[in-house]
Amino acid sequence: MPSAAPARDPGLQPERTRLAWRRTTLSCTVAAVLAAKQALHQGSSPLALVAVALSGLVWLGFLAVAHRRIQTLSKGTRPRLLGARSAAAAALCAVALACCAVATLF
Repeated sequence: MPSAAPARDPGLQPERTRLAWRRTTLSCTVAAVLAAKQALHQGSSPLALVAVALSGLVWLGFLAVAHRRIQTLSKGTRPRLLGARSAAAAALCAVALACCAVATLF
């Protein structure tokens, strides 16, 4: 007779993942603030203002995705997998934030 599978012990993995989402959110916040500072420090060209506004919107989008994921991981039960749409949104926000930061340099 096959024995039952042992109960899953998630250990600290959900906690590490939750902390990683928090660190990434902090990094995105710093990037958005530095982009705004760079744009305002150089003068307010129309391109720089658009880049600052877009980086703010992108930051808010990433913050929403990260907050949902952190809440899911904090429930204490086995978290469901990160959906493809959420993963794509997080990746797109990271790339868009980098593009906005580069746009503020010109």
